[in-house]
Amino acid sequence: MPDSVTITDNRTGESFEIPIVDGGVDASEWRNNLPGLWFLDPGFTTTASTESAITELDGANGILRYRGYPIEQLAEHSTFLEVCYLLINGELPNQQQLDKWIYDVTHHTFIHENMRKRFYEGFHYDAHPMGMLVSAIAALSTFYPEAKNIEDPINRLIQINRLISKGPTLAAMAYRASIGMPFVYPDNELNYAENFLSMMWKIAEPRYIPDPVLSRALDVLLILHADHEQNCSTTALRVIGSSHADPYSSVAGATAGLYGPRHGGANEAVIHMLRDIGSYENVESFIETVKGGDGRLMGFGHRVYKAYDPRARIVKDHAEEVFKVTGKNPLLDIALKLEEIALEDDYFKSRNLYPNVDFYTGLIYQAMNFPMDMFTVLFAIGRMPGWLAHWNEAIEANVRISRPRQVYVGPSERNYVPVSERD
Repeated sequence: MPDSVTITDNRTGESFEIPIVDGGVDASEWRNNLPGLWFLDPGFTTTASTESAITELDGANGILRYRGYPIEQLAEHSTFLEVCYLLINGELPNQQQLDKWIYDVTHHTFIHENMRKRFYEGFHYDAHPMGMLVSAIAALSTFYPEAKNIEDPINRLIQINRLISKGPTLAAMAYRASIGMPFVYPDNELNYAENFLSMMWKIAEPRYIPDPVLSRALDVLLILHADHEQNCSTTALRVIGSSHADPYSSVAGATAGLYGPRHGGANEAVIHMLRDIGSYENVESFIETVKGGDGRLMGFGHRVYKAYDPRARIVKDHAEEVFKVTGKNPLLDIALKLEEIALEDDYFKSRNLYPNVDFYTGLIYQAMNFPMDMFTVLFAIGRMPGWLAHWNEAIEANVRISRPRQVYVGPSERNYVPVSERD
């Protein structure tokens, strides 16, 4: 007997059966048999809004795979640009394909001089880098009007390449503008992570060469952030893209979604929490405060993961390597003690509160001298290929324009009353 569910309308006594396919049921059967009756699901927590072949996320078992490849293997053996190729194209590249891809990305990192001279100068001196990044990505659509021709698959790939290439340039420019430093041009002799670090930190030296441990750690963090299924920003992108908006406008909308503190700001919240705890000796009393309902344990638990976030283990390992170069972050001992207690305490285990990827990323970023208002910007650079893979997948599938329904709870029909007669 095939897997299915049977639904009975108790108002009429009529029943209908819906097959279960790939862990989901087709909503059209509900719509056809129960017209006008909407499935109310605020936050889309039990609604699959699309079919996708990009990322598999099994939160119950702590599994994350890009196009079938475990995140642990990609973080150990791959590079961010190779993962970008995988997400966009569906397969890992051969050497010739990889060499061409890296060349194309490297040689599209420059942006139009009008962006540098006029656009960024229009922001207030202390503008948040993330706000500048959202605006800059949207502005790119005016420099590449051909991006609106989304029906051409070759043109789509050109725009995808440009966004992955120019993302670090725009991000570094936003940071330099926010602190009043001159912009640094891309260096085509450096790899992706090294080039970004150069544009961030170079001052007057002929060439900025970052420590290979730090550049590799950043590359791995970008891999871990590259995609995460139908999260808030990706869903926003797919909704915008369903109107056939160009990729720059769609990605700008996704970046705006990431800007929200509930989505992209979690690692910054971890740093604030660790600072508030203050010292190693205060950890146990803080834990009791959390259990008493008077505090929050930031960086633990996840909307999807009900087991240890597989990305968190990878980040923790790289944190140790980074601290060998930068010196240990003084907040690390507090973080390690928090994790030790929480993993052994039934209060947290019964609630599936395990460390997530944000728990250690902030410590690494801080050790590498990134200011906290750049944490979400780094997240956006890493998430760029995932966003673009979803945008491209949706265009290829010619998905319908997003148009969810609502359950109306407002007043029924009312007659207009002139202002002079109103109470």
